[in-house]
Amino acid sequence: MIDYDPHHWRDTLFALRGSMLQAILARVSIAMVFALGITAIHYWVVPISIPEAATGHSLIGPALGLLLVFRTNSSYDRWWEGRKLWGSIVNTSRNLARAVSVHLTHDPDRMRRILVLAAAWPYAAKDVLRQRPRLPEGLDPRDIALLEGAQHIPTAIAARMTALLNEVRVEGKLTDIVFTDIDDNCQQLVDLIGACERIHKTPLPFAYAVHLRRALILFCATLPFALLARFGVWACLITLIVSYIMFGIEEIGVEIEDPFEGDDNDLPLDRLCDGIAANVLAFVPKP
Repeated sequence: MIDYDPHHWRDTLFALRGSMLQAILARVSIAMVFALGITAIHYWVVPISIPEAATGHSLIGPALGLLLVFRTNSSYDRWWEGRKLWGSIVNTSRNLARAVSVHLTHDPDRMRRILVLAAAWPYAAKDVLRQRPRLPEGLDPRDIALLEGAQHIPTAIAARMTALLNEVRVEGKLTDIVFTDIDDNCQQLVDLIGACERIHKTPLPFAYAVHLRRALILFCATLPFALLARFGVWACLITLIVSYIMFGIEEIGVEIEDPFEGDDNDLPLDRLCDGIAANVLAFVPKP
């Protein structure tokens, strides 16, 4: 995620990173070259402008605009929902660490192991969402031996925390009510990673993406024919500007549709994980 000051126009106006320009440059260039070719044919070979096409574009334009707005709004809803889910992960991890640090003071070894697992859980969740599952670093060797080969590492880490809590409960050092209250945080973490995976694994319907992109290409490809009669050679510049705006809006929707991938405009999961780990490990008792 790119940090910026929304009050400074100059810093954002000339920014390239995160601006979608690199992603859409090829598409916009093709539209511009095509417009130049149509213009050259119109003036040097045979007139091919279609004045009536301007009416068709004025009718199609609003419908295409609605499609683009819906695409971007849907993607932003997914982005914001992902941010809320990770906000809940932050709070749940803090609550888990707070409860463990209070109720397991009599068992510092298990307290430390649970807190280290709680600090590692967000990293495991992030790696799963970025499709590179692996065991986080810094875990106790006893826990690593039980977690290796896990099919879903975040769930396995949550299960390991529950198992350690249950060991304390079986020994009679933790009441059933307190055990259930603390373990509820582990359950919430599993629910939250499941909600994140729902966003990650469910893109917008394929038919919608196909129809929108075909409509965009058709609109931009026929735009020079509609503009030549009225604007002449300026039709090339207008086509460039319109193509940049249209393709840029569509690409923004693609960029933020899955907010966990680590692109420039995605959620800052690395920073969130570091913050959670720092908060949780602050409760680890000093030796």
